Amino acid sequence: MAGTKVGVVTTIPPYLQHLVDDAAIFPPGNAPLPEAVAAHREHRASGHAALVGPFVVSDMRLPELLEAVGGAGEALPVSVVVTGGAGAIEPAVRWATRAGTLELRGLEVALRDEADLAHNARRMATAVDRLVSLGELGDEVPVYVEPPRLRGEEPTHSWLSALDELAAVDLRVKLRTGGVEADAFPSAAELATSLAAVLDRELRFKATAGLHNAVRHRDPETGFEHHGFLNVLLATRASLDGGAPGDVARVLEESDGAVLAERLSADPDEAARTRRWFTSFGSCSVLDVHEDLVELDLWKDEA
Repeated sequence: MAGTKVGVVTTIPPYLQHLVDDAAIFPPGNAPLPEAVAAHREHRASGHAALVGPFVVSDMRLPELLEAVGGAGEALPVSVVVTGGAGAIEPAVRWATRAGTLELRGLEVALRDEADLAHNARRMATAVDRLVSLGELGDEVPVYVEPPRLRGEEPTHSWLSALDELAAVDLRVKLRTGGVEADAFPSAAELATSLAAVLDRELRFKATAGLHNAVRHRDPETGFEHHGFLNVLLATRASLDGGAPGDVARVLEESDGAVLAERLSADPDEAARTRRWFTSFGSCSVLDVHEDLVELDLWKDEA
């Protein structure tokens, strides 16, 4: 129980706190940036504030965000998606920290799909280490590095070596779980394989794209099969407990929300420990996430 007020009992499981990063300006939501900032501030002042992580913004839109935020009020917590390679990390950090109106809570950068992914990962680590040593980036700011999708193939030596490089310097991983096209969604088997590789190396990770709802489902408009964020949480636990990829994939394929909710409610402390590894996910709709949790009776707003 995270908080109690006079006459009101509030239940906010630790395993759900700061679970969803607000990616409202990214597809498929594509909210106008000023409106998204205003909505984010409303989320942070609402009864579901404890659910919400930082506002996710591309480095290319940092000037626009600085203008939208202005100079008044509390600094806006942000996670910055770096659109270039290792060389783009430094300017992104400087833009995010230059005015004091943004609070840098994370960096997200993709490994380019090259033959030598391990070399690319080392370049990322070197760029981050340099910024930390210069005092321009706090060593507590998490940096998430996104490897290329496996796309149904077994992990290559280069792919696994890149994860080894990240683990050696305690960077984190970003796993893509969907997108705006059908082939952007990894199968349950592919995601289970990625989870196993990441967790075997004791790498913390966040998920991105496609996790609009709590439970695995097929979108009636697009026909896309979406992973559920509760499925990913429970699959992470199953993988940590030594589950084979096939068993982990079956957790990812569970489409009965009541079953998932029961499993989580049976041992919320274990679920909270799992969050050390599955740190958060980005969603273009915080409200959809909140509504699903309320419907499953896993969340009651503070009042």
